Amino acid sequence: MRTASLRKLTVGAVAAGLVLTGCGTTAEGGSASGGEDGPVSGLRIMVPNSPGSGYDTTARVVSKTMEDVELASGIEVFNLEGAGGTVGLQRLVNEDGNADLLMQMGLGVVGASYTNESEATLEDTTPIARLIEESEAIVVPANSPYQSLDQLIEAWKADPGAVPVGGASNPGGPDHLTPMLLADAVDLDPTTVNYVSYDGGGELLAAILGNQIAFGATGIGEVAEQAAAGEVRILAVTSEEPVEGVDAPTLTEEGVDLVFTNWRGIVAAPGISEEEIQRHVDLVTEMHDSEEWQQALETNGWSDAFITGDEFSSFLSDESQRVQTILSELGLA
Repeated sequence: MRTASLRKLTVGAVAAGLVLTGCGTTAEGGSASGGEDGPVSGLRIMVPNSPGSGYDTTARVVSKTMEDVELASGIEVFNLEGAGGTVGLQRLVNEDGNADLLMQMGLGVVGASYTNESEATLEDTTPIARLIEESEAIVVPANSPYQSLDQLIEAWKADPGAVPVGGASNPGGPDHLTPMLLADAVDLDPTTVNYVSYDGGGELLAAILGNQIAFGATGIGEVAEQAAAGEVRILAVTSEEPVEGVDAPTLTEEGVDLVFTNWRGIVAAPGISEEEIQRHVDLVTEMHDSEEWQQALETNGWSDAFITGDEFSSFLSDESQRVQTILSELGLA
């Protein structure tokens, strides 16, 4: 059994830490325009994994909300998947000074940049805002023999290799950390877990529905609709409180001492000016304050976790250290 510090991995108070914001010269021009002169135009949001993933959904909801409340127009959302998000991260870092480009990201990119030993890191980007928190779900296909979390855990502990778990994260991402922390919490050696990585929520869902894995660990928003339709069954959620609209207990209600939440945010390219950074922060803040965004949070089962700028930078530094520590303590790095 490993340290009790692994039992609760939640986004809490942000510690003061290294500020990662990359600020270049105050060059003018060549950036998304708008603000006081009208809606922002020319903005692109890169999703560093596949269509249908949690990042993809979040980016498209952000884009739609900004356009619905007339803060921006003609936003292009595009996918550049690979290596747990680090292919997209490298692309963003290569776009030094390009204030037209943002990247949707989250805990998965933090983990992937560490486990993949990515040349590009989040320290090279310009943090803009953390947007949401989301519970993970422990999910099985509707025809699964496991009707409860207890049944699943009993089979898992008896023969970990025969009970594969899938997630849409590379090692170090939320879908990977969830079963590893769960294993540790139920006295199963995490190094024995048969984890199968899928490139995005769409591929993972297909694997769950096709019985290619025994269970999945994924963001609640990626399976809530299928659970409501009876296609999958959510055995538990990883948040501290039950998720509204989801008929599933928390892990703690099932006697497992573990609370874990994922988060997502937005970063910009390095080398943009202070004025351009503030323009992005103002844009996302205005979106966050809108009724439309508050409705989107409720619709998607997301919790508001909004912080910006330097506060988000410090949070990213803290998360990087946290993920590295967890992987080391679990014997996975």
